[in-house]
Amino acid sequence: MERPVSPPVFLFDGDCSFCSSSARWIERHVPTPAAVAAWQQTALQPLGVSVDEVDAAVVMVGVDLCHRSGPDAIADLLRSSTAGGWRAAGRLLATRPVNAMAWPVYRLVARNRHRLPGGTAQCSLPQAERTP
Repeated sequence: MERPVSPPVFLFDGDCSFCSSSARWIERHVPTPAAVAAWQQTALQPLGVSVDEVDAAVVMVGVDLCHRSGPDAIADLLRSSTAGGWRAAGRLLATRPVNAMAWPVYRLVARNRHRLPGGTAQCSLPQAERTP
């Protein structure tokens, strides 16, 4: 059941327990006007996002429908916060040296998310092989 969501929206893998736990943490601790939504329950076509893109990494879709993924998406989400500390963290994450270090860490976490607290075997499977 896909539902329409208006940007800004932060899309995560709702089939992954680690990702879902992280998204719930964001919703509780990072005040932002962005919706935090599982991509599997979101109408992606109006947002201009492909399944392949959201299956590979978190995605932030801005009000202009520009979208960014991985640490870039996280930086955008943090910069959209209404709390100054989170905005500062987002600006820091977006700087070239920090962002360059964040990408390999993000990829490592993404590849191993099924081994992390809250992760399940479901987290490690390609989308085409996941059960509904």
